[in-house]
Amino acid sequence: MEIEWSPLAIERVIEIAEYIALDKPDVAMQWASNIFDSTDKLREHPRLGRIVPEIQEDDYRELIEGNYRVIYLIGISKISVLTVRHGKQLLPTEELK
Repeated sequence: MEIEWSPLAIERVIEIAEYIALDKPDVAMQWASNIFDSTDKLREHPRLGRIVPEIQEDDYRELIEGNYRVIYLIGISKISVLTVRHGKQLLPTEELK
C-alpha cells in the first residue's frame, strides 16, 4: 500500500523536530526518523495502529511514537497520514479532513 503524507502532517513533523532541536539536535533527527520508520510498517500492516479514541471509526487509526500520535486514515489503495500530535494535545477534528 502507498503511504501519502498530508502537508499538515509534514508541517507538524518539521515543527516538532525544530522545537526538539533547540536543545538536542541529534535527538530531533532521530525522532523524525522514528516517525517515518514507524509509518513504513503500515505498508504491510495498515491496521497496526489502534482506533483513534476520539473518533471510534475503524479506518481512522493512530500509531504511538514516544509522546506523539501519528494519525492516519486507511483508504482503498493508500494510507493517508493526516497529522502528528503530542499525546496531551486535544485532537481538532478539522485536522482529519
